[in-house]
Amino acid sequence: MANNSEDMDRKIYRHKRRVRNQAIAYIVLFIILAGLIAGGIAGVRKVMQIINDKKQAQELQKQLEELSESEDDQAAVEAPVDAPLPEEGNVDWLEEIVTPYIAEMNLESKVAGLFMITPEKLTDTATVIRAGDTTREKLSEFPVGGLIYFSHNIQDETQLTEMLQNTQNFQGPMFLGIDEEGGIVSRVADSGLAENVGSAADIAASGDVQAARDAGSAIGGYLSKYGFNVDFAPVADVIEEGNAFIGERSFGSDTAQTASMAAAFAEGIQGSGVSACMKHFPGIGDTTEDMHDGRVSSQKTIENFTEKDFPVYQAGIAAGVDFIMVSHLSVPGVTGDDTPCSLSEKMITEILRGQLGYQGIVITDAMDMKAITDYYEPGDAAVKAIAAGADMILMPDDFQEAYNSVLEAVNNGTLSEARIDESLQRIFRVKLRDRVE
Repeated sequence: MANNSEDMDRKIYRHKRRVRNQAIAYIVLFIILAGLIAGGIAGVRKVMQIINDKKQAQELQKQLEELSESEDDQAAVEAPVDAPLPEEGNVDWLEEIVTPYIAEMNLESKVAGLFMITPEKLTDTATVIRAGDTTREKLSEFPVGGLIYFSHNIQDETQLTEMLQNTQNFQGPMFLGIDEEGGIVSRVADSGLAENVGSAADIAASGDVQAARDAGSAIGGYLSKYGFNVDFAPVADVIEEGNAFIGERSFGSDTAQTASMAAAFAEGIQGSGVSACMKHFPGIGDTTEDMHDGRVSSQKTIENFTEKDFPVYQAGIAAGVDFIMVSHLSVPGVTGDDTPCSLSEKMITEILRGQLGYQGIVITDAMDMKAITDYYEPGDAAVKAIAAGADMILMPDDFQEAYNSVLEAVNNGTLSEARIDESLQRIFRVKLRDRVE
C-alpha cells in the first residue's frame, strides 16, 4: 500500500512539474514573438536585457532542460496507450462494484440472498411453469439468491425461455440453476430441448479430455440459450471399482483421469457463460447409500481424501470453477463426529478454503434430504451451514423457517452481518462480473 502511495505522489509531482515547465516555455515564446514583432533580432536582445539577470537566466535554462528531461523520462516509463497504469492494475474493479451494491441492501435482502430454492417453495404452488405476478410479488418480498428448476418445470422451448427471462427481469441478478450432467441426469435434454451429450463414464471411456470440454461447452451453450446461468455439474466423485451408486455419473475410479476430465468439463460449461458446480465435496465415491434416505458415513481419513478425492477439486479450483457443492456425508475420521460435511466448519472453512485454497461459492447439497431433516430443524441446519462457512443454502425443507432463523441469528449475534457480507461478496462477484469491462 505504501509503495502505491509513493508511486502516486511521484506521478503527481511529475505532472505538476511538467505543467509548470510548459507554462514557462509559453511565456518565453510569447516574449520572443513580441520581440520579433517589435524589432526583429535587436528587439529580442533588448527584451532579453530586461531579464538578463544571470541567476534568472540560469534558472530559465535549468527549467527548460528539466522540461526536456521530464518528457524523455515519461516517454521511457509510461505504459502503452491501451495498457493500464501500474497503480490501476492493482485496483479490484469488481470489488468496487460489488461492495457498494451490497452496502445498499437491507439485512432482510442480504439473508434472502443466501438461499437457492425451487420456484414452488417461493410461490407456494404445486408446479411452476410460468413466472407472472405471483413470482414477482414473492421475489419482492423474498429476493432469494437463486432458483433451481427440475424436469416438471419444463414444457417447451418458448415456455422455458419466457419463464426464465421473466424471473430474471423481476429482480436484480439471480442464479437460475439446473442439474444437467449429461447421461441420466439431464433435465433439459430429457425434455427434448437439447441433445444429450452422454454420460461422464462414456466421455471418460474415450480417454479424450477435449471431449469432456466439448461436452461441457455443448451443455453450457444450450443452457445459456434458455436463460440458465448455473449448472450443478460436473460430478467430481472418484468412485470405487464396481460402485454402482454414482455409477456412470462419475468420470471413473482413476483420480488423475477424473481430475482432468471434470476440470475440462467445468471449463467447457463456464466458457459458455454458465457457472459450473463441482460436486459432491469431499467425495462420495465410496458410498453405497443415498443421503435422500438418511445419514451416510464414510470411514475415510484426511489422508484418504487428500490422495483420492481432493486432487479433483484442486484441478477444478485451478480451472476457476464458480461453485463447489458440499455433501451431507459424515466423516468422523476427519471431523471427529457425525456432523454432516455441509454443516462442518472443519470441512468447509479449514479444509476446503484453508487447505485447498478455494475462494469461490460454497453451496450445500439439497437440505431437504433426510441426512439433514432426520437430525436438524430447517432453521438450525441453515444457521449451522452459514456458521461453518457455506455461502448458499440449497433447497431447505422449510424455506420460511430457515430464512427467519438465519435472520434471527444475525439479530441476536449468533451470526454477524459481516459473515453474511462475506458470502455475499463471493456470490455477487459471480453475479456482477459481466459489469466489469
